[in-house]
Amino acid sequence: MKRIAIIGLGLIGGSMALALKRAEVANWEVVGYARRPEVAAKALSLGAVDRAEADLFSAVEGAHIVLLATPAMAIQGILARIAGGLAPGCIVTDTASTKAQVMKWAEELLPSSVSFIGGHPMAGKEASGIEAADAGLFQGCTYCMVPGRGAAREAIDEVVEVVKLVGAKPLFLDASEHDSLVAGISHLPLVLSAALVATTTKSPFWPMMARLAATGFRDLSRLASGNPGMSRDICLTNREPILRWIDEYIGELRRFRHLVSEDAIGLEEAFFRAREERERWLQGI
Repeated sequence: MKRIAIIGLGLIGGSMALALKRAEVANWEVVGYARRPEVAAKALSLGAVDRAEADLFSAVEGAHIVLLATPAMAIQGILARIAGGLAPGCIVTDTASTKAQVMKWAEELLPSSVSFIGGHPMAGKEASGIEAADAGLFQGCTYCMVPGRGAAREAIDEVVEVVKLVGAKPLFLDASEHDSLVAGISHLPLVLSAALVATTTKSPFWPMMARLAATGFRDLSRLASGNPGMSRDICLTNREPILRWIDEYIGELRRFRHLVSEDAIGLEEAFFRAREERERWLQGI
């Protein structure tokens, strides 16, 4: 029997566990670890894991695959704690939204007998915690994969198999390439969502505005409801790419400000082009 240990049983870790259980893979045991006993108990009651461990070292003991589904800044400490307890040939992977810093920690802390394959499922929702876990969360989503230096070919293939089992589509990227691209389409929207909420709720007229706010505000502010610690860790481990995209966005805001102020024809053209580009994306062109 092969054992997969999932460290962190929140939205992503819990969903991964549920998806693996739904796949009904023979000879696999899913072991879970969470810092809070009530989270582990909930995972057990949901049938997400076969067994829950209260001790991190015990959770990874004898594991064939260890999956880290924690905030990015927690990964360094976890890798340092589990490194000595990993069996030779063990495969370690993660689900963090940033990759360059995580890959660096893995290379520094894990023994050469262990293969590390960075991972990032491009899926999620604003709700967090094991209560929000969903076995179908990864269905059809792109799953970024960044093999570490020295990762065995067999180990990479096994993680690809797990990714496909949960319904996702693997996509191989370089760590720095991943972080730059994802900063634009995932991390920048996160910052913008929080900034929108901060801007509007600071207004003395917010109580009345709140009564008027509907689907447009709800859609644009959705990401601000995410896990604050996770959002902080994303920014701290991908600072430079995010800052570059914020500067790009500020430039576009200045352009739109000019159009709103002085160029009605250009403003309509800008909205037309934005709509056209979004439609092309939605159609997969």
